[in-house]
Amino acid sequence: MAAIMKILMLHNRYLERGGEDESADAETALLRSHGHEVDFLELDNRIIKSQSIIKTAIETIWSMPSYHLVRERIRKDKPDLVHIQNFFPLLSPSVHYAAKAEGKPVVQALRNYRLLCLNGLFFREHKVCEACLKKFVPLPGIVHRCYRQSAAGSVVVAAMLIFHRLLHTWGDKVDLFYTLSGFARQKFIQAGMNGERIAIKPNFVTDPGIGSEQREYVLFVGRLTIEKGVLTLLNAWEILEKMSIPLQIVGSGLLEKQIMERARRFSNIRWLGKQDQSSVLELMKGARFVIFPSKWYETFGRVVIEAFATQTPVIASRIGSAAELVSDGIHGILF
Repeated sequence: MAAIMKILMLHNRYLERGGEDESADAETALLRSHGHEVDFLELDNRIIKSQSIIKTAIETIWSMPSYHLVRERIRKDKPDLVHIQNFFPLLSPSVHYAAKAEGKPVVQALRNYRLLCLNGLFFREHKVCEACLKKFVPLPGIVHRCYRQSAAGSVVVAAMLIFHRLLHTWGDKVDLFYTLSGFARQKFIQAGMNGERIAIKPNFVTDPGIGSEQREYVLFVGRLTIEKGVLTLLNAWEILEKMSIPLQIVGSGLLEKQIMERARRFSNIRWLGKQDQSSVLELMKGARFVIFPSKWYETFGRVVIEAFATQTPVIASRIGSAAELVSDGIHGILF
């Protein structure tokens, strides 16, 4: 029988709930269901709205409050290890030092490319960009304002990366990294990280049950942003208008107004807005297939395995980890 462990799980929750938040919650629930004690400590990015820009910038590089908070929590609960899901921006890499100061091993999830790229996506001006992949100083990211199109924000993120590269934080303060796919692991190795310390641990879903035989529409689920490929999908559906194949879109984000405008113009497009996880799975059960048209290097693609779990095939772009998940002609189609 496996030993029961006490784990301190750290996570910086995003303003817009996405796959990383879903996965952090799922991992915590799974560990608890197997008897492990998980102390889930999270900060929420909504805090940023109530504090000064200067304070946020400083704490992105090194957060003294987070450092003390984590040390105090470790002393109180005495976990066996510290598992960091996402530290950016409010927890900061100071939490790695807090864990090591208390003598605890550290596991760090690599759910995006933040350690290599200012926006964490390898995506700029509507296409894949690897300009900073092997650069100690991510100057192209600063010049192009890659973090939220902000010069100041890009400088702050770059400063965080440079500072902790100089300190060897990722080499000295993390015992094991894990990423979600072989593709993503190779990107970190290309950037110079030690592959022997990067494991692959894919995402998972709890069995939702399979769909019905009545499959009446096609489904997209995801953030409504350029890199997710939703505009590519809409352009395709305009061509298919005469075929009257219904497309349902679930999600929220920067492109909401464009989605609403297309839905008004074309009878075969319907925007459902943001839905909770159980509603998404029910929609998948009624879909002919799910479309996953991402234009960036997805580290995994949680939507893909959610679709598979409901016995729904996937049409996905042949980029990033999607080509690992979807076997062309078997689980779906790659384009």
